[in-house]
Amino acid sequence: MSQPKTILLLSGLSGAGKTTALKTLEDMGWEVVDNLPLLLLDRLLDTPLPAGHDAQDERPLALGIDARTRGFDAEAIVQRIKALRERHGHDIETLFLDCSGAELERRFAETRRRHPLGLDRPAADGIARERELTEPLRRWASQVIDTTGLTTNALQQEIRNRFSREGLSEPVLTILSFGYSRGVPRNADLMFDMRFLRNPHWDDRLRPLTGLDPAVADYIREDPAYEETVSKIEDLLATLLPRYAEGGKTYITVAFGCTGGKHRSVHVATRVAKYLQAAGFSPTVLHRNIESAPQDSLEKRRPGGPKA
Repeated sequence: MSQPKTILLLSGLSGAGKTTALKTLEDMGWEVVDNLPLLLLDRLLDTPLPAGHDAQDERPLALGIDARTRGFDAEAIVQRIKALRERHGHDIETLFLDCSGAELERRFAETRRRHPLGLDRPAADGIARERELTEPLRRWASQVIDTTGLTTNALQQEIRNRFSREGLSEPVLTILSFGYSRGVPRNADLMFDMRFLRNPHWDDRLRPLTGLDPAVADYIREDPAYEETVSKIEDLLATLLPRYAEGGKTYITVAFGCTGGKHRSVHVATRVAKYLQAAGFSPTVLHRNIESAPQDSLEKRRPGGPKA
């Protein structure tokens, strides 16, 4: 039998940000289950992992629960969590999202939603009722976040600061090479144009090859602007990528383009990916147009000089 190493029970007042918090945890790599009937909690934890699944890679589990959850009883929930700790031996944390009544009333009025515990009464009545029902959970919670003065982005950052796990919440990094003649990638966050470098297409010996071949790499590296420019790009990415991660970005695509997408962009993308890997990142490298047929009409020569 194997269960998640970390379980977070997330509760709070309606309108205080539970949905935002759970979505943020999901983006961080947590397994998220919202409004699970409490009677099914033991069954969920007892469910064996799929065949071939490495128990060491099991994701932490976040369970969303509030006064609308079937069988909700705050005192009973506290007792059940204590029992689960003893039975499963896992780290079970509790997070309660609180908020002032006035701010909750403003949020319900702004969104024109009815309070779930005050469908036929003013929102203030539902808020007061829910606060009373959830008070035992708030008192017992290991962590409390008051979202009264927090924006959605601020709450997301607070969740990331408190519950990020090393190696779990890192963004998915893709290094992509492409050819401008075949369209720019729509999902690129950063795009670098490599068409200023020497173009191996105009060397008959190199044209059939790609940027993965040593002869092509040597040819491109001979460009006087190559080393200084690519090194600066590597330094820039080493600075920017952690900032993207801190900002909660889930996917990051860095694209390198040349005319056809076979030589210069492929070589530079491969080099930069190796640099980032050595710096502690885990990039995936994709060469979009490496198999595309070369076309002389698409390639450009440097005017008044040698073949580009």
